[in-house]
Amino acid sequence: MRSFLGYHSEWNLGSPGGWDYQRVTQIIGKAVWQRIQQIRPVSVDLDFDHPFLFPVYGFVEMLVEAHRSRSGNAPGLIAVVAEEETLEDVTENINLARHLDRVDGIEGALLAPQALELKNGVVCCRGKAVSLAFVDFNSDVLLSLHRKHDLTPLLQLVREGRVINPRGTEPINGKSMFEVLTGDDSGRFHPEITRRTPWTRRFYPRSTRGPRGQRIDDLIDWTREHWIDLVLKPERGYSGKGVRVGETHPDAEEAIRLALADGSYIVQEKISLPLWAEEIPTLRREDETIRLERYQTDFRCLIGHQGLLGFLGRYGGVPTNVGSGGGVQPLAVLRSPMSVRDAVERANEAVLSMDYGDLEEVLRLQERMAVEHRFTYLLGPIKIALRPRIIRPEQIEALAGYCEAMWLDCLELEKMWLSGELDEIIRIEPEELEIARMQPWRGQPAIIASDGLFSFGAHPEMP
Repeated sequence: MRSFLGYHSEWNLGSPGGWDYQRVTQIIGKAVWQRIQQIRPVSVDLDFDHPFLFPVYGFVEMLVEAHRSRSGNAPGLIAVVAEEETLEDVTENINLARHLDRVDGIEGALLAPQALELKNGVVCCRGKAVSLAFVDFNSDVLLSLHRKHDLTPLLQLVREGRVINPRGTEPINGKSMFEVLTGDDSGRFHPEITRRTPWTRRFYPRSTRGPRGQRIDDLIDWTREHWIDLVLKPERGYSGKGVRVGETHPDAEEAIRLALADGSYIVQEKISLPLWAEEIPTLRREDETIRLERYQTDFRCLIGHQGLLGFLGRYGGVPTNVGSGGGVQPLAVLRSPMSVRDAVERANEAVLSMDYGDLEEVLRLQERMAVEHRFTYLLGPIKIALRPRIIRPEQIEALAGYCEAMWLDCLELEKMWLSGELDEIIRIEPEELEIARMQPWRGQPAIIASDGLFSFGAHPEMP
C-alpha cells in the first residue's frame, strides 16, 4: 500500500496540540521497543527517529522564523500564552517555552494572558517586549477571559499580527466547514480532500441532500432512522466532549436531544470503525495476562505554511482524544522490505509470546519514563501503547501531498469567508468575528491539524 486509506474526521485551525507529546512518546516508545527486542527479538527494522515524528522542532523553527521575519537577527521574547489553570499541568506548553529558550537570541516564556502588560504602548512580559505569542486557546476563550481580566495587551498583539495562530483562522475552524466541502461548492476544492471528507451537515430542522445525493426532507427524522451510520458532534467542541457515535451510543433520542438543545451541532457520516482500528498487545494486570485487544486509532497531521511538520498518533476508544481518556502511540517508519501488515503481525506475535513477568518489567520501564518526563495532561498520566504504529516512507510522501492540498483548501475557505459566501454557515459571536477581522490569516505562519481516521495497512481484516 503506497498511499493510505480513510478520512479526516475534523480539522483544527485554532490551537492544535500534540506536537511535543509525540516527541516524548517517541523517546519512551523507542526505549520500550529496544527492551522488547532484547527479550524477544523481532525481525523488523523500525525507525523511531524520523524528523516528522518530532513535530515540535518544526513548530519551533516556524515560530523563530516568524520572529526573524519581523526583527531580523535581533533577540526577542516569544510568549507561550495559556489559560492560568493549565500552566502547571500541560507539560507540552512548559516544554515549548523551554525549547524556545534554547534557541540563540530567543527567550521563551509561559504565562497566562493577564500577565501581559503595556509599557509605553509596547506589549511586554516581565518588562521585556514581546516579539510573538503562541496562544493556546481559541478566540471564544480569549473573549471570555477578556471580559474577566481586560486583555487589552493580548488584543494589541492580535492587531499587530503577532499572534500564532492568526485569529483570522477562527471563522473557518468549525466542523461545519465540512458541509462546504461536501456540498454544492465541493468542486472548488482538491479532489483528494473532498474524497477524504465524510458527508457533513449542520444539524437543525431542514431539508438537504444525503451522503449519496438523495433528497432528505427532514434531517432530524432521517438522522433518527439512520443513527447507526452517523455521528453527532459540537461544531466547535474539543477533547471529544459532547460527541455521540451511532455504533457506540445506541440511544438516538438522547443524542438528538443533546444536539438540538445545544443548537450548534453537525451530523456526519460515520467512518467504519474497523478501518481506523488496530490490534495492539495489552498487558492486563488484573488477571496477569497478555492479550491482543482492538483499539481505535487516530493520526493527526500537523501542517505549517511550508508544509508538513509531523504527526501525532493516538489510540483508545471512541473518541480517541486524550482529553476523553484516550492515549498516545509511538510511531515508527518501516525500513524492512515487507508490508505494514506483516510487520505489525510480527511485532504483535513477539510481544504476545513474552512471559508476563518480562512484559510487566517493560511496562514498569514505560511508566517510570513517563513520570520522569512529566507525561501528563489535564486528566493525569497519559496512556501509551506498547507497540508502535507502523508507516512506510512512501506513505509519508503521500501524507505530505495531502497536507499541501489541505492547506490550500483552507485558504480557499478563508477567501469564501472574507467574500461573505459563508455568512450563513459561520455562527459565532459578533465580538469574536471582530477579533478575527483584526488579524486575517492569508497563509501566514500557523500550525493547523487534520485528525485522520486513516489506515496504513494494519486495520483488522473484514470477514
